Amino acid sequence: MFKKVVYGIMVVIAGAIYVRQRLQLPLPELVNNYVNDLLCMPLLLGALTFLLRGLKGDKDFRFSLLFVLFMASYYSVYFEYYLPKVNPRYTADWMDVVLYFTGAIAYFLLEGKKSNQTLK
Repeated sequence: MFKKVVYGIMVVIAGAIYVRQRLQLPLPELVNNYVNDLLCMPLLLGALTFLLRGLKGDKDFRFSLLFVLFMASYYSVYFEYYLPKVNPRYTADWMDVVLYFTGAIAYFLLEGKKSNQTLK
């Protein structure tokens, strides 16, 4: 139950930030530039975990730490290195990389001890 509440709060926060940005309503600079980067990995990995638990029929499924770190690395390279080079809409920001990894570790800790079945 605790995890569902935490994920629900993260979805509401990320959604509210997104809506305010789309409506061009002002947000504090830190919130506007960094909060959704922090929430990205927990929400993405949480959604994937939910989906895979349903598909596999395994309510104890957990991603391995290696996979969680891989996903943070992939997002860091794609969004902070590759996209800024090919699309002027994107800017590279080392702080986003830190936040992707912080969110990934937070996800891993929130999900708790991994079971025997993990996706590596």
